[in-house]
Amino acid sequence: MADPIEFYFDFSSPYSYLASELIDDLAAKYGRKVKWRPMLLGVVFQKTGQPLLVNVPLKGEYSMRDFSRSARYYGVPFKFPAKFPLSTLSAARAYYWLHGQDCQKACDFARAMFRAYWADGRDISDMDVMLDIAASLGIDREALSAGIATPEIKERLKVETETAIARGMCGAPYFVVDGEPFWGADRLPQIEKWLQTGGF
Repeated sequence: MADPIEFYFDFSSPYSYLASELIDDLAAKYGRKVKWRPMLLGVVFQKTGQPLLVNVPLKGEYSMRDFSRSARYYGVPFKFPAKFPLSTLSAARAYYWLHGQDCQKACDFARAMFRAYWADGRDISDMDVMLDIAASLGIDREALSAGIATPEIKERLKVETETAIARGMCGAPYFVVDGEPFWGADRLPQIEKWLQTGGF
């Protein structure tokens, strides 16, 4: 089987949310799997000197329209949250702890976190909110709370973030397909053509 598509994202990225609703079906259409890899986008911004998109004059106003329009285009529920940006540290650590237990459960958790924030406006930086979402998926609250506090999981997220940057990640979502990088949910059509043709 061909290599999986690597999907780097941050839960606080609206375009990552849109991609999260589409990438698995796209990959499956061409017999691929997706390796979900949350990281901390703020570290990328520090490295590149990028400001938060919504705070950039002109681009910020445009981006707010584009988030909603893109969601309508893809048929994805979307409501810009009242609290933005927010910390995704605990959510990302939770993903990696869950991945060590059950890969599918970790992906289900990631989708639920994205939807809770970007469709329902829930504050996923709040530990109780995150644990409630996890519990709704049958995940043990106490085990997850303890798991994300371990040195191993803290180091795992740090390494994943550093790896993403080392691979050239300049924004989210960021995909690597057969060694080829693609930045942005708007590159999904190019990813599909790449999968169709074996590269171009």
